[in-house]
Amino acid sequence: MAQQGIQLDGAKFCCSICLDLLKDPVTIPCGHSYCMSCIKSCWDEEDQKKIHSCPQCRQTFIPRPDLVKNTVLAELLEELKKTGLQAALPDRCYAGPGDVACDVCTGRKLKALKSCLVCLASYCEQHLQPHYDAAPLKKHKLVEATVKIQENFCSCHDEVMKIFCRTDQQCICYLCSMDEHKGHDTVSAAAERTERQKELGVSRQKIQQRIQDKERDMKVLQQEVEAINLSADKAVKDSEKIFTELVRLIEKRSSDVKEQIRSQQKVEASRAEELQEKLKQDIAELRRKDAELEQLSHTEDHIHFLHNYTSLSSLSESTDLPSSNIHPLRYFEDVTAAVSEARDKLQAILTEEWPKISWTVTQVDVLLPQPREPKTRAEFLQYSRQITLDPNTANTNLSLSKGNRKATLMGAEQLYSSHPDRFIEWWQVLSREGLTGRCYWEVEHRGQVSIAVSYKDISRTRKTDECKFGCNVKSWALDCFKSYQFRYNNIKTPIPVTRFSRVGVYLDHRAGILSFYSVSETMTLLYRVQTTFTQPLYPGLWLPNSKGDTAELCKLK
Repeated sequence: MAQQGIQLDGAKFCCSICLDLLKDPVTIPCGHSYCMSCIKSCWDEEDQKKIHSCPQCRQTFIPRPDLVKNTVLAELLEELKKTGLQAALPDRCYAGPGDVACDVCTGRKLKALKSCLVCLASYCEQHLQPHYDAAPLKKHKLVEATVKIQENFCSCHDEVMKIFCRTDQQCICYLCSMDEHKGHDTVSAAAERTERQKELGVSRQKIQQRIQDKERDMKVLQQEVEAINLSADKAVKDSEKIFTELVRLIEKRSSDVKEQIRSQQKVEASRAEELQEKLKQDIAELRRKDAELEQLSHTEDHIHFLHNYTSLSSLSESTDLPSSNIHPLRYFEDVTAAVSEARDKLQAILTEEWPKISWTVTQVDVLLPQPREPKTRAEFLQYSRQITLDPNTANTNLSLSKGNRKATLMGAEQLYSSHPDRFIEWWQVLSREGLTGRCYWEVEHRGQVSIAVSYKDISRTRKTDECKFGCNVKSWALDCFKSYQFRYNNIKTPIPVTRFSRVGVYLDHRAGILSFYSVSETMTLLYRVQTTFTQPLYPGLWLPNSKGDTAELCKLK
């Protein structure tokens, strides 16, 4: 018992500054003791004030007292260390932040080892001993020390809650069972625990099974990732090889054309030089004859003139080139034109094939677990997309607002420039943005409107069903007319709902899900499509009837 008494008074041998056993203890004038280094550091900080105080009682000293080791206290601490009682004093025995403190300890509290569900108190090792020794206390239920022990008290009656109300699914005390829970289905907390324990076992089995399933899925996905990386690396290598071969082919053809041009250049230049040399000889011969004829024209001897004129006046066959065979500045221009034509054809092929290549890349898919479809508007808004209308697609009877988010049906045609993407006959418009992945947007409308999604290659020019939203296999539409209906490939499905002004559209492109909702304080599903989308989808609007009807793509936060 003496040993326990010393252990209970152990706080007296601790420095209140460092909360550890005193080291080089000193006692200041007020009688309190500290580690010499601790009180020295404390007073060093107070030197500027020229007033020094005790950290415990706050008594002040002027001037600063000299510090002298308390030899008696130091010797006592040395004796404690020799007797092995120091182990009861380190910080780890005391309750710190986040620890459960003993409810019986006074002063500096020790850590609690156990909590009693009957006493509704927590005890350190010393104060817990009666629960092991006293027969009545041995029956109490002990658990690991917890700060939640007070949760077992009823907040209304301050009584222990030992009853469970199945009607209200909550723990109550015996006074609650006779008052506000009177007549309810009640059982003891222990009985309910037994039932729930059975359910817990089943729940754990399900959870463990799901863990195994998830771990199996993780292994599969890891294999998929490895396969993706290998396939992507191979595709990059193969595509680089193909494009390199294409570049080499173009370079080879460029070299061949260059070589042919130079070869033909030499041939034609050589021919021209030969003709040039022949022309020089002809010119020299003609000049000689001209000189002889001039000389003959001055002779006075008629017989000599007539005798030589015939031979001198005769000319050999001329090598003159017809002027029509000479085309200044136009020799190899046709070659340039032919190469340009080949370039244009190749460029057209690459331009035409690029969307197909790009789309094929985006369609690479891994069989990932499909995420849960959103239920609340807040969940839908996580996938919100800011969408704008494309003026180049708008029918001339539609006026688009500044920012291209709102379409209004007008009585007169608008001054739009000609464009191949424009809807000519139907009063429709598509968005600029093509959507894949998971997306959500909302449309606020006044009057009659058809809210649609469409592939980009939908026809635009005719007044036929192949151009109208919902009347072909390239578009899906929700008609918000006097009555509501969904249309695809001209098949109409009536939707029996009351009138509303805002429609939410949710798209999960990969999963092939397209859903339309009426948006108010709650989300009401109007129609849901499950299919396979083969191209990006473009949101669209059709205003079919009345002047002044509007539809606006909402800004979502």
